Amino acid sequence: MLFGSMRYISMIFLFAWTSVAIAQEVGETNILKWPQGKKAAVSLTYDDGTYNQFHVALPIMEDLGMKGTFYINTGEIPSSKYPAKFLGRDPQLILEEAKTIPTNRENLFERASLIRFLEMPGAVSFHDRAGAAFEQGRLETAFGLIDEGLNQANKLGTKELSAPQIIDGPMIDWNEIKKYAERGHEFGVHTISHPRLAVLDEANLLYELEASRDEIEEALGKEFLFSAECPFGTEDERVMEYALELFPATRNRMPEPFLEEINRSGTFDYGKNYQKEYIQWQRGPLSKTSPELMRSWVDDILKRDDSWLVLVFHGIEGIGWEAIPESTIKEYFEYIAAKENIWVGTFAEVTKYMRQRMHTEISSELDADEIRIRVNSDLDKFWYDSNLSINTVVPDNWKKVVLSYGNTKQVMNVHKVGTNNIVQYDIPAGISEFTLNKQ
Repeated sequence: MLFGSMRYISMIFLFAWTSVAIAQEVGETNILKWPQGKKAAVSLTYDDGTYNQFHVALPIMEDLGMKGTFYINTGEIPSSKYPAKFLGRDPQLILEEAKTIPTNRENLFERASLIRFLEMPGAVSFHDRAGAAFEQGRLETAFGLIDEGLNQANKLGTKELSAPQIIDGPMIDWNEIKKYAERGHEFGVHTISHPRLAVLDEANLLYELEASRDEIEEALGKEFLFSAECPFGTEDERVMEYALELFPATRNRMPEPFLEEINRSGTFDYGKNYQKEYIQWQRGPLSKTSPELMRSWVDDILKRDDSWLVLVFHGIEGIGWEAIPESTIKEYFEYIAAKENIWVGTFAEVTKYMRQRMHTEISSELDADEIRIRVNSDLDKFWYDSNLSINTVVPDNWKKVVLSYGNTKQVMNVHKVGTNNIVQYDIPAGISEFTLNKQ
């Protein structure tokens, strides 16, 4: 989903702490870059839905008051309704054609969609390696891998199809997932069976995304369809076109005019002017990533006020790919929690806050001892439900301020910031007008 360009209005502006030390007019109101005036954001995200993400990492997070984002392969969950399957022509016809017609641009996607389901050794590996080669632009290598795999299937006389098993070890079920979702953790689509989406044909690609989406909606509710992660961190343009039509956000790509994206292979320079309002920096700690390096990522984002560190975890404590020890996770999360200027939010929470800030107009009117403020946004209210942290410049003779909206009244202290008297407060999503009054 793409959003239009940022909108500005003549009286009130959306950018806060960088300017509050400069003399401002009474009534000037700003949405803070991060909630409660924090300096940076961190999201703890997990791929695949492996057992110890929930039985080791999640309890550590909850003890520290943190919520995580879990991108799950729904086909691996025991009671799921939508299993992995191949959609298309008779597999035996495809195998027969492969005896005389080499793999090429015209038949790659169909064959790559099928090969991972063939009941033979290495079927998933042929698919995965061909998909990686395709995304790297090595088409002849991709063609050759599919030919090799189909030739092996023909030699073995392979007749049967079976769903690929991607995850080893125990899996939790939907009743347990629902309990975690009710406690504030985010869940999102990671497809049914973790394929290389870039080499699937349209029918199989859409089935992997849409059936996984439907499974999550039926189990948890529509609100858990906000963000998704397509496997292997793909940024393939065709895949992203489909995914961004289905979900408001993906961790793979977030094409926003206000956001600089630095993926897991990229480099973040904390001293660089990226000329964007926000920076999203993804890091993927692996089993041998040093704690010192992991802590440095946190330290670096605190050297700026515009950075969002998205951490991508897979295996935890012996279960899953590149599993990280429990002790490392615990120490790292405690390190993050100790940083008072960091906001730890789910991927959805941070995305929603940024978009709401960038797509909200504010106007204010001062009348004697009252400031009347109006808020307007064109975003879909179903998805964009985050509170906004706001500050307003009030007259010098105001010492306490009453914030009023609906049936809510809140008394707030005034703080001196530079030459300005400032009140800082949160406004719930959906509030279109509120007042500040001198007490």
